[in-house]
Amino acid sequence: MEEKRNNIFIRIFYFYYNGFKNMPKYGVQLWILILLKLVIMFAILKIFFFPDVLETKFDTDAEKSKFVIEQLTKPNQ
Repeated sequence: MEEKRNNIFIRIFYFYYNGFKNMPKYGVQLWILILLKLVIMFAILKIFFFPDVLETKFDTDAEKSKFVIEQLTKPNQ
């Protein structure tokens, strides 16, 4: 059993497991707030503010890749 406890991944797991198990009421509310904020940032904002431009301008993957390569390799003006 001692050899299992020395594994870094198991030690990290038990660190978080014990921390969440002993967390007071406010800690749980803070984690819910953090997760809600992440959902808003990565799901909702992506839909409204970051549309898929390549999907609307080009039909095939070859056209998309050609456009991306041209944009990456063109010199600064």
